[in-house]
Amino acid sequence: MIYKKLLGGSLALAALLCSNLTASAQDYKQLHEQAIVVDTHNDVLISVLEGLRLEDDLRGKTHSDLARFKEGGVDVQVFSVWSDETYGKGKGFKFANLQIDSLYAIVERNPDKMMIARTPADIEQAIAQNKMATMIGVEGGHMMESNLKYLEALHKRGTIYMTLTWNNSTPWATSALDETSGKLPKNRKPGLTKFGKQVVRKMNSLGMLVDLSHVGERTFWDAMATTTKPVLISHSCVHHFNPHSRNLKDDQIQAIAKNGGVIHLNFFSGFLDPEYDKRMNAFRTKHKAEVDSLRKAGANSIQIFDWAMANYPEEASQLRPPLSLLMDHLDHIVKLVGVDHVGLGSDFDGITSTPQQLDSVADMPVITRELIARGYSEEDIKKILGENFLRVLRANVGS
Repeated sequence: MIYKKLLGGSLALAALLCSNLTASAQDYKQLHEQAIVVDTHNDVLISVLEGLRLEDDLRGKTHSDLARFKEGGVDVQVFSVWSDETYGKGKGFKFANLQIDSLYAIVERNPDKMMIARTPADIEQAIAQNKMATMIGVEGGHMMESNLKYLEALHKRGTIYMTLTWNNSTPWATSALDETSGKLPKNRKPGLTKFGKQVVRKMNSLGMLVDLSHVGERTFWDAMATTTKPVLISHSCVHHFNPHSRNLKDDQIQAIAKNGGVIHLNFFSGFLDPEYDKRMNAFRTKHKAEVDSLRKAGANSIQIFDWAMANYPEEASQLRPPLSLLMDHLDHIVKLVGVDHVGLGSDFDGITSTPQQLDSVADMPVITRELIARGYSEEDIKKILGENFLRVLRANVGS
């Protein structure tokens, strides 16, 4: 009799817990659907230039395709226009335009799913029409080839931001990699030159967001002293947890907040976790022959990781940091300067490894789930997912 009573109570409690879990799952999915979800950095255009089509099912080849953008509830995607330092004078601007052409072609083929957006009003229109607002960000100031006319031309084509540098420095701005690696020429002063400051002022006047991901610390402070508008950090993490040259120190985070800017967190395992490189190098060494063979056969990093998951699932899973570490980076910014200065800049398709549970753009809702679990209010979650970006966009380009 007593046993049955206890058992009944346990079953009732279990049923209540299950119903609460179900409700919680529904709540996070509903909140994610209601929010404007913005990702400020995705590099899939490089894969498009290599022959892939975003309309196709690209699982196992990329982190992104149109179906998975929809599944992940991504309302606004900034597509990165990227090249390395080999696309310098005479090449960079042309290659940037080739990528922009490819993005316009994708949108033209999918007018029911995508719409080019430049302003908050465009974003509102796209969302009202159940389309993904499609935006352009240039990753690397070398693609304007030290020519303000080229900068204006990129803006006219819809570019909403430009990172002043990529890993390579430009003649007018030094990168984080170069400032910390000792690669700068002895006669090269770190930071922005007079022309570099002119670039920042020109971007302000055009309404193009100044993106300070990838820049060196000296360039960062010179840009902050020059800009008259809130800045963007499109895809970077926090130095407090991982002292990587690409990550932001606390005084930089505080300066961004004072400026009214927003830091969009990068999902790359190597920026999140200081131990990731050590684990990855050990895995590569252990399976060197197989990894080398896959590379020779033309496999990309995502395909190699899928191979590792299929053949060495336990090892491959342990390479990736937990999702909680990404959330710790986010919490640190919020505790330091408030919830108005953080967002999401995944770097999907520009990175080789992501935290556990974040396998592709389709998994973006798990971030909303984790924000709820950490006690963030609905209002604050909506700010993080997209409203903070919209505020900074509006401050730069108007309505």
